[in-house]
Amino acid sequence: MQQISRMLMKLFRRARLEKPGQVDRRAAEFTLSLLVAMYDRSGTGYVKTRSAAAALISLSGDALLAKYRAFFQFYAVPDGKATLITRSALRSLLTDLNQIPAMVGEGCTRSCVEIAIHDCFHGVLNAAIVEEKFLSWLRSEPAVLLWLPTCYRLSATEMVSHQARCR
Repeated sequence: MQQISRMLMKLFRRARLEKPGQVDRRAAEFTLSLLVAMYDRSGTGYVKTRSAAAALISLSGDALLAKYRAFFQFYAVPDGKATLITRSALRSLLTDLNQIPAMVGEGCTRSCVEIAIHDCFHGVLNAAIVEEKFLSWLRSEPAVLLWLPTCYRLSATEMVSHQARCR
């Protein structure tokens, strides 16, 4: 957790420099508390870096496709000339991401994750899939991750302004 704490302090220090007055001085502390609540429920003092990265990516203001590519990058494994995501890695990703809606009582069950994995690998004979298949599946907005594009769309609409006046 110390490594994640240092990384968060550095990240939010840079954000404060880029956007003065828009980033709370305690942002790193609050974010670390959220990550601990999501990924260290038993109080071990340990949070997997990959899990923390998945949460930060999903909660970032980046475009959906950029988030999806980052997920692949963090969870895929090199296999000779290609980089692939296995069922096990996808299970880890979905389990990690499911902790976010679970914080507000909206997480899904283990069987929901297994159904999503089966759906992603539908028609695949290999033990792993390439990035394009993974991205294609995510673009279909699987139910287990429906909250992610929904949150993205909500945050994107916050910046929209219209020059119309209502009566």
